[in-house]
Amino acid sequence: MTLVAISKTHDTSMILPALDAGQQVFGENRVQEAAAKWPPLKARYPDVELHLVGPLQTNKARDAVQLFDVIETVDRPKLALVLAREMAKLDRRPKCYVQVNTGKEAQKAGLHPADADAFITVCRDTHGLPIAGLMCIPPADEEPSLHFALLKKIADRNDLGEISMGMSGDFEIAVQFGASHVRVGTAIFGARG
Repeated sequence: MTLVAISKTHDTSMILPALDAGQQVFGENRVQEAAAKWPPLKARYPDVELHLVGPLQTNKARDAVQLFDVIETVDRPKLALVLAREMAKLDRRPKCYVQVNTGKEAQKAGLHPADADAFITVCRDTHGLPIAGLMCIPPADEEPSLHFALLKKIADRNDLGEISMGMSGDFEIAVQFGASHVRVGTAIFGARG
């Protein structure tokens, strides 16, 4: 199981102690924020793996492909197409996770669970994207285990070994349901400023 330390909104002074303690996997929500702070950190700590865990706009796809090692929020056909083009142009292939909106929440990004299998196939077969796993963010007011079980079922059905689910408040449950990656920010860095 991999701990993804969510460093969004935290500056370098907050991140350095985690790096010095040996943490190597970090998550950021926004391409621009990550681009402002991570290139010098990655130069100093070359083994760092950086995950994009926030929604990705197509106009930021090029920067995301250049900066991130894993893009956890692939969730629509146009984005898949643009990512494939940018990966070909830049000759860089960060791993991709398909984001599934397990709670079918209108305000949240991610695919409807019923559309996940077909979308994964299109990403792999049509666009040649390196789809390695799935990601979800359960509704805050619902039992997360139901959502984690659903995501695990979709992952198993599609032979995907990496499952990013669980955050500071529910990562223990996510691990029980098969998470390969948990995204923890507040429990590491404290409340965001």
